[in-house]
Parts: sequence; structure tokens; C-alpha cells
Amino acid sequence: MAKHNIFGQKGENAAFEALLAKGYLIRDRNWRSGKNEIDIVAEKDNRIIVVEVKSRSHPIYDISQVITRDKIRHLINAGNAYVKMFNLPHELQFDVILMVGQDPDNFTVEHIPDAFMAPLRTY
Repeated sequence: MAKHNIFGQKGENAAFEALLAKGYLIRDRNWRSGKNEIDIVAEKDNRIIVVEVKSRSHPIYDISQVITRDKIRHLINAGNAYVKMFNLPHELQFDVILMVGQDPDNFTVEHIPDAFMAPLRTY
């Protein structure tokens, strides 16, 4: 496996452990709906939390550096597909976990709850 893939995988594993330590129930990892993927699907306080994990070796000063509009759209679509597929009456929340560090065995974890909201549709 390529070095950057190992780095990303270790970041996702560390994010998984961080969520467990905070009392989140992990429902799924790397869940796919068509071309859309959710890194971690968690549950807490009657909410389904769609978690995007980003691992970087350098500090991230602006979340838009790592989460594009297209990525947000894909996460929203995947989150909606998840709650529909499993017939869940839960509210959706979209979090980002940033894993930063040169050493993948010693990441700094930054959890950003409600990192973005799904846009409301107007008719």
C-alpha cells in the first residue's frame, strides 16, 4: 500500500477511536452509495452523524482547503441515502475530523461538529 494511503488509513482509525472515546456509536465505516462514500457513520443523541476524515501532514487553517463544495454535496447525498435505506427517523449532522501530524501514529485530532449544514430547498 502506498505511503499516503497508509497515512490516510491510520488517520481514519484514529478518528474512529476518538469518536468511540467520546461516546459515539459507530454504525458503519466506508459506507458507499453509488459513487458517494461516507468515511464514518456514527450515532449520538438521536442523530446520525456523517463524518468526513481528512489526514494531513501540515496544519489546516481553513476547512475549505480540504472540503470542497462537490465533496459536501456528495456527503449530503450519501447521508440522505443512508437514513432512507435504513428508514431512520434521525436528524442528520455533518462533522469533519482533521487528523494533522507528520507521524501517523501521533496525530493531533480536531473534531468539528456541524461543520456544514445541508442546504434547505425552496419550492
